[in-house]
Amino acid sequence: MDTLFHKYADKIKGVLEGFDRIVFKGSIRNIAYALGMEKFINMHGVLNKDYKEYVTQQSDVIIENAQNYAQRLTGTNIQYLASSKTRKENVAHEQQNKLGINEGLVGVWSCLEPCNTFKATYDSQAGKPQLKAETSKCKHLYFYYDHIEYGFMSIRLQTWAPYEIQIALNGREWLRRLLDKSNSGYILEGNKFLDLQDYELAQQLLNSQLDTRWIPMLNDFTAQAFPSMPVLLGERMEYYWTLWQSEWAKDYIFTKPQELQEQMDYLLRHAFITGTGDRILRYMGKPVKDNGQPAHWKADPDISTRFKLWYEGGRIKHWVNHNSLKLYNEQNVLRFECTINEPDKFRVFRTVNGDDSGVKKRLGMRKGIADINVRTQVSSQCIKNFTEQIATLEDDSTVEEILSNVSKPVKSEGKRYRALDVTGKDLELLRAIADPKYSVTP
Repeated sequence: MDTLFHKYADKIKGVLEGFDRIVFKGSIRNIAYALGMEKFINMHGVLNKDYKEYVTQQSDVIIENAQNYAQRLTGTNIQYLASSKTRKENVAHEQQNKLGINEGLVGVWSCLEPCNTFKATYDSQAGKPQLKAETSKCKHLYFYYDHIEYGFMSIRLQTWAPYEIQIALNGREWLRRLLDKSNSGYILEGNKFLDLQDYELAQQLLNSQLDTRWIPMLNDFTAQAFPSMPVLLGERMEYYWTLWQSEWAKDYIFTKPQELQEQMDYLLRHAFITGTGDRILRYMGKPVKDNGQPAHWKADPDISTRFKLWYEGGRIKHWVNHNSLKLYNEQNVLRFECTINEPDKFRVFRTVNGDDSGVKKRLGMRKGIADINVRTQVSSQCIKNFTEQIATLEDDSTVEEILSNVSKPVKSEGKRYRALDVTGKDLELLRAIADPKYSVTP
């Protein structure tokens, strides 16, 4: 049962849960490391001293193909961005609006950014020239689309060996296109659905994304951005795909923004005060001892909480290492998000890589395509843990009302008593008072 939904059922039109941002990374394993790249150029008769000239020529071909692609589909050239900090998505949206593009390629941009690559050197210990891995900078190409099937998305291609690629999709954008195909109405603001004609259908369409044949889909995108790959690298080269980052979101869509806004102070206060380290670990499915310490003696998690203003409301974000849970509001949407950057921090039942026996063990979740579905299940459970705690809120007093009673010194029978320092040394007392497990039911 969704306790939070039932708590506000009279104010909520519907609930939507599924992918938000999903970012895939592709690497060509054969040439992803220095020795592999060295073997590759040797097979093609390229000497170590000619390595830079060789990959420069390949890079020129990739850029030329992208230039022709952009010209053919949009009538624009590759546009250079001077800073890697530029919000490329905003630039792409501006061009989309300017050119009136409703679907297809929006444009191609280039930017000089850090990359993992190789350098030709002479190894005095080995007594021969070798390639060495290094971190450098090279030109990256950004392809932005409003795809007829997947909505607004991007491809980032490294033009220098080993040609890493990144493909970013958005589950809500994808849902937009699926709803269009189903002729089902909606009101969309950014990546938030403010209302839907058919909530049940929308959820079914979000669920259907999990049936995607990911590798063929990603390879099709690669062929558009890197058509020269078979010629430059050979027909047998292929990308190995990982889900580098995933955001799984659950939206409670309220009838009116005001009805949600009236609840946000209480929800954020409750999330902050009850967001103790042990509880955040439990949100993320981590076992915790009675004293609040991690159950495993080797565990040393980095736990933090951040609170900031967000649109017309606020946002609270709990981190455990590089994975996070957040809660915020935007217009009439109350959103909970689980972001996973380090899937191996979660233990799941799966088979060992290369083991065909079918025997499952409790192991770290993988970044590979094979663990996408279990990753969504873990994300959904983390959000459920969070929402169930938020639903325990009973007191509707505002922070100002609570603090006004305790943040001033008082006198009683001629004796002066200090005010509580609720953001400092008395914070633990405030947390204890707010914790539902200490509440007394008449």
